[in-house]
Amino acid sequence: MIDLNSLNELQREAVCHKDGPCLVIAGAGSGKTKVLTTRIAKLIEDGVPSYQILAITFTNKAAKEMKERLEKMTEACEAYVGTFHSFGLRVIRENALRLGMDRNFTILDTEDVTSLIKKMLKERGIEPKNVSPSYVRNRISFIKNEMLSDAEIEQFFQSDMEKIAFDIYKEYNLKLKKSNSVDFDDLLRLPVLLFKENPDVLEHYQNKFRYILIDEYQDTNEVQYKLVKLLASKNKNLFVVGDPDQSIYQFRGANYKNILNFEKDYKDTKVVSLVDNYRSTKMILDAANCVIRNNKERKEKDLRSHHGDGVKIKYMRAYDEKDEIQMVIHEIQKLFDEGYQKKDIAVFYRTNAQARVVEEQFLKSNIPYRVVGSYYFYSRKEIKDLISYLRLIQNKEDDISLRRVINTPKRGIGNASIDKLETIANIEGISMFDAISSGKELAFKNLILELKRDCETMSLTELVEDVLVKSGMKSELEMDSENIENELRLDNLNEFKSITATFEETTGSVDLGDFLEEISLVADLSEHKEESDVVTLMTLHSAKGLEFPVVFLVGMEEGLFPHQNSFNEPDGVEEERRLCYVGITRAKEKLFLSNARSRMMYGQVNACKESRFIKEIDEELLDTEKKSVIVNVPKETMFNEEDVSYQPGDIVMHTIYGRGVVTSVDSSLITVAFARQYGIRKLMKNHKSIKKVG
Repeated sequence: MIDLNSLNELQREAVCHKDGPCLVIAGAGSGKTKVLTTRIAKLIEDGVPSYQILAITFTNKAAKEMKERLEKMTEACEAYVGTFHSFGLRVIRENALRLGMDRNFTILDTEDVTSLIKKMLKERGIEPKNVSPSYVRNRISFIKNEMLSDAEIEQFFQSDMEKIAFDIYKEYNLKLKKSNSVDFDDLLRLPVLLFKENPDVLEHYQNKFRYILIDEYQDTNEVQYKLVKLLASKNKNLFVVGDPDQSIYQFRGANYKNILNFEKDYKDTKVVSLVDNYRSTKMILDAANCVIRNNKERKEKDLRSHHGDGVKIKYMRAYDEKDEIQMVIHEIQKLFDEGYQKKDIAVFYRTNAQARVVEEQFLKSNIPYRVVGSYYFYSRKEIKDLISYLRLIQNKEDDISLRRVINTPKRGIGNASIDKLETIANIEGISMFDAISSGKELAFKNLILELKRDCETMSLTELVEDVLVKSGMKSELEMDSENIENELRLDNLNEFKSITATFEETTGSVDLGDFLEEISLVADLSEHKEESDVVTLMTLHSAKGLEFPVVFLVGMEEGLFPHQNSFNEPDGVEEERRLCYVGITRAKEKLFLSNARSRMMYGQVNACKESRFIKEIDEELLDTEKKSVIVNVPKETMFNEEDVSYQPGDIVMHTIYGRGVVTSVDSSLITVAFARQYGIRKLMKNHKSIKKVG
């Protein structure tokens, strides 16, 4: 017997619904997985053969959790519980001949698809630097997931790059068919086409799966929506669970309007709203309700807590981004004193680029952490590539860095050519750089020599931009900026300029060698070993589905969160607000919100307005602290107000390097010879660390 007494009244109402469409609006922490699994068990208890039940989730992890719960609730459950893709794969395998395929077809992964597209571009004489293979791959994925007809593609794909993508798409599908292969998007698209073109096959699956349950319905895209609608069109026994307030994957093609329009699609729908939250305190839920009720496109509901009032939400407004994280660390230290463990605490931020400052401050404070869903900043491929360029500019003997970037971005220099260079270098006892004498390798060598000359007259921040532009790293990522991964990589590379700018401000030095020494220490420290008791750092998008006793939401500023990209997109700010709602409702006991009055992002310092989401929270819910724990020196005070004039031979004093002699002057930079242990340094001439003494 199913224990219905363990459910609240609304959960019982949802679980006991049997026939006809049912929409369950499941608020954060309201027990949606419990409702889904208990409903399956109840259907079986009421006489529905378990093999007639289809339950679809979005992740293998969620499917596994449901299966484990069902094993404890039922003796022999033959219900199909899996992801959209696993179900699509089953349909294709069972109907391969109808689709003109052999049952032993191959599934291509993302890497396989990219390689195939690269080959097709090459056959057309199109260079990857002109049309990115990943751009074409994403356009093909878009076509398949939106199920666009050729006529629709011709109507919407107007740019030259889109036309190339369409051309590749047509041949790409022929190649897949010829090689008896499918890609991941086909696992959803082909079953829909199969059902539309073969009514008898569709009826077979409609009779087989009389009861259908869909988890996270707000995250369905067009092809998933069509697949579900076809399967449920006969029996109408469709039970969907979701929350339009937690739809945060529009950039992946999810359409939250699928859940908002459910009652239009299915007449006589029973609607149950689960508003009892078993995760968070009343203060936290009231704040979440305050924010989300500003969205117009939603189903009205207010979450209510089963964990008492709790404490107020602490709001901290810091001077700058470093001060902000120091305030966070100050609060974390107090939490440790209260008995909280590191694993109880999570820090959420809107963009991956913000992680760098958080990581550095945590390292300096000796607080162990792990970054979820991302690499540590200095371990990211694009950052390692950039640092390798800088190391090679500083030291042309660095064969390791040369090997890393000689063909990054792609320059047509293969491994055989690189190995040949290494052989010549070993025989002649010289560096690989000096061994270069011809071909594409010589063009690369000239690029590095040009960058070395630029280094003599540029600040570090200017040099980084110079490297990104002249190496082609920046244009490669910008060319395919619609790819979310490339957008993040570009953000990280731009954020690196904040590191150089901070170094210049703090030391007054623009010496590349000094800078590389400085970051090598931080990069080495960030090679963490996995520990179980650590603070969790992650983006808000990665936080969905998780919960922590204590949550810090940092960077709550206009343009950062909500992100500036959302300002020009239809429903963009509403999506950001849903993301804020998700972040707030991850907290169980304590919630901290923070921002900064000024922030250095991508090497630029900007004044920051507090996020509109802060203003939307009722003041009585907030415990506001605007006084910094640590007061940093404002940027403008790091430089002398007057432009000091220098000539070769002038004597200067530096706060770190001591007494020195100016050897040359170049615009805003001076080169100074210090005592032997410090040698010759290039400095920003008006920095406060330098004083002209003679």
